[in-house]
Amino acid sequence: MKVTALLTGKGNSTLRDKNTLEICGFPTLFYPANAAKKSKEITTYYCSSDGEKVLSTAEKFGFERIVRPAELATPQAQHIDCILHALEIMKQKNDLPDILVVLLANNVTVKSKWIDDCVRIMKNDPSVTAVVPTFEKSEFHPLRAKSVNPDGTLSMYEKGVTGKISTNRQDLPSCVFLAHNFWVLNVENILSGNMGQPPWDFMGNKIMNYPICEALDIHDEADIYLASQWIKEHYED
Repeated sequence: MKVTALLTGKGNSTLRDKNTLEICGFPTLFYPANAAKKSKEITTYYCSSDGEKVLSTAEKFGFERIVRPAELATPQAQHIDCILHALEIMKQKNDLPDILVVLLANNVTVKSKWIDDCVRIMKNDPSVTAVVPTFEKSEFHPLRAKSVNPDGTLSMYEKGVTGKISTNRQDLPSCVFLAHNFWVLNVENILSGNMGQPPWDFMGNKIMNYPICEALDIHDEADIYLASQWIKEHYED
C-alpha cells in the first residue's frame, strides 16, 4: 500500500508566520516534516499551502509543493477541501496513494514511531477509515461543559443526561480529544464520499484510536514556549 505524507499549513494566520517561526533552531513545520521523513512507512512527500514561505521551507526538507487556491485558504475553508485538492493533484501526477498521512504544520508534537504505528494499524485492517492520535483531558469533559443562555444563565451543554454526575473528573467515563498533529486516512474512503462522524466526517466511521500523552497546536506566543519545552523533553532527532 502506497503511503504519502501531506503537510498542510496556511500562509496567513492569527499568529503571523506561525508555521515557519523558529523554535529551538528550526522552523515550526520542520518537526512534523522531519518525523514524516524518518518514517519507515511513508515514501512520498507533499506540502499544501497558499503561502510561499511555507512552500519554500517545506521544499528544503524534501516536500513537493502543492499551491493551494486562495478560496481554500480562507478562515472559512475546511480541511477536507485542501485534502481533496491535494489528492486531485496527486491523481493528475499518477501518484495517488492508498494511505494519506496528513500532518499539520503548526504542531511539533509528532514522532515517527507514532506515524508508523498508525499506518500499520490501517495496513493490517484496510477497512479502517482513519487512525488518529488522541489524548485525555478529563477537565474538559463534555459532562462538565455548560451553555450560556440568552439571559446569561448557564445550562447543561449535553442535553438529555440523566443520573448523578460526579464533580470529580476521575469518576467520569473516558473522554478523549483528537490530537491535531497528524491523521492517517484511508484514501479510498475519502474519494468514495462516505462521510462519517462529525465534525471531521472525512475520517469515516471506523476510526481507530492511538493514545498519546499530549498534543499542542501553536496559535499564540504562549504556545511557542510550550512547544519549545516539549521539543527539549521529547524530540527525537
